[in-house]
Amino acid sequence: MKFTKYLLVGILFGIVLTKSEAVSWYRIYEMFHFQSFHMFGIIMTAVVTGTIGLQLFRIGNVKNIEGQPVSLPAKEKGFTGYFVGGLLFGLGWGLVGTCPGPIFILIGAGFWAVGVILLGALVGTYFYGLLKNRLPH
Repeated sequence: MKFTKYLLVGILFGIVLTKSEAVSWYRIYEMFHFQSFHMFGIIMTAVVTGTIGLQLFRIGNVKNIEGQPVSLPAKEKGFTGYFVGGLLFGLGWGLVGTCPGPIFILIGAGFWAVGVILLGALVGTYFYGLLKNRLPH
């Protein structure tokens, strides 16, 4: 019962991603071939919304659901970790045609073959956990 609100937000998020065609392999294919603005528009909308939200968090007295003040961690220095992480994420996204969020949406929509992609994502996460202390963060 405690997690019902998170389940409802997840379902709403899945509906929005599905209706906006952000889970469509064809839309992702178009994006990586620079044939359509559709996915770039969705991503830019998310970046602008996130930027505005972070600025509101910084200037306002924002509290979390438990009433505690929200504190944002200091921005990390460096470029290498972001570059390598972004490169690996982008390569994986381009190869399988989906990023982590839509994996669950596609499985929920009945595309059971995406379970193989989920398994690969879980194995990759497991190995990241094993190597985390040795990686340049």
